[in-house]
Amino acid sequence: MNAAEPVPSAEAQLRSAPPHALVATADRLLAELFGARDVTLLLADYGLTVLQPVTHLPLTGEPVSAHDGPAGTAFTTQNPVVEVTADPASQRVHLPITVRGDRLGVLSVRVPGSGADPGTVLRLGDFATALGHEVTTAGRDTDLYLQARRTRRLTLAAEMQWQLLPGRGCAREEYVIGAHLEPAYAIGGDNFDWSTGADHLTLTVTDGMGEGIEASLLTNLAVSALRNARRAGIGLADQACLADQALFSQYGGKAYASTLLLRFDLDTGTVRAVDAGSPQLYRLRGAAVERVELEAQLPLGMFEETLYEEQTFHVEPGDRLVAISTGVHGTRSASGEVFGEGVLRQILGATRQTQPHEAARAVVAGLIEHVGGEGLLADAAVVCLDWTGRRSGAARSGH
Repeated sequence: MNAAEPVPSAEAQLRSAPPHALVATADRLLAELFGARDVTLLLADYGLTVLQPVTHLPLTGEPVSAHDGPAGTAFTTQNPVVEVTADPASQRVHLPITVRGDRLGVLSVRVPGSGADPGTVLRLGDFATALGHEVTTAGRDTDLYLQARRTRRLTLAAEMQWQLLPGRGCAREEYVIGAHLEPAYAIGGDNFDWSTGADHLTLTVTDGMGEGIEASLLTNLAVSALRNARRAGIGLADQACLADQALFSQYGGKAYASTLLLRFDLDTGTVRAVDAGSPQLYRLRGAAVERVELEAQLPLGMFEETLYEEQTFHVEPGDRLVAISTGVHGTRSASGEVFGEGVLRQILGATRQTQPHEAARAVVAGLIEHVGGEGLLADAAVVCLDWTGRRSGAARSGH
């Protein structure tokens, strides 16, 4: 490089790094910028139980808890954690890596002396976010980071489902979404999807009937048909109608998908809804937990040319909405007690002050405990949305 040429920024150097070399590039840049060493990228596994250190890709080091310890605390609280180590000449900083509300993992960095002052931690946090964006983008071109997230092999059905998902979280000024799926490594028919625009948010939860690859294929068609209609600018009820026709055309009524469709107006908090099947919706307002009662309409693909109608309800700043699939509210314990009849409300109330990601995970953890801790026989999807709403006169942006 010519001495007169400007030195590329750290973000530019990360962008220009080969997809497989992001960790090595981050290591070099952090050493140059902060005198850092022992740089470790930890990625959350599909079950959100552990953080796996990415070492010599695609291999990983020994995992650490995603909920305990310095790194786990940084991941769950989404705040940097400064760890005082036995070495007085350094400190270790654990920085959450989150991309537009989707939690990816943690970047752990050892900095010299007492170098973890607030300004340095803030700059390290910006670096971690930049690295997270590049890891996400690199997923288009390499399998390495997807492999590093796995504690074991995914089933083919689960592989298809995870590729179909938009992520596990999304955050804007008006709302924060956190979602969780189980069994993470063998999921079949459950799915969630969202799309955000300048003035609206569309959110769906879909439960395709059946198991394994058949359920995954069915759900893939349903979600793709809903996206195709949504991206054509078609209204919510007609999105359901077109997806219904696509499924009936393919399966002739022998297979269908239950879907909850929601469209939020970011200005007013008005929610348009189509309840096409069995996913349920709960609203937490203050200390109260209530079921949002919607008119139950036919699942997608059950009959030919089903017509769907929209309903409306409102959310207010501070509300929390929790959408759950049949595998959650319809599951019974060994004694025959349905999870949604009491235990679910207790968990929703107990996790009211936790972040949406952790609340969604806690519901599924409670479900597993409810059935005896032996694992789930049916897919379970939980989507938790905290609504802040738009401030009066706030600037709109499509970005």
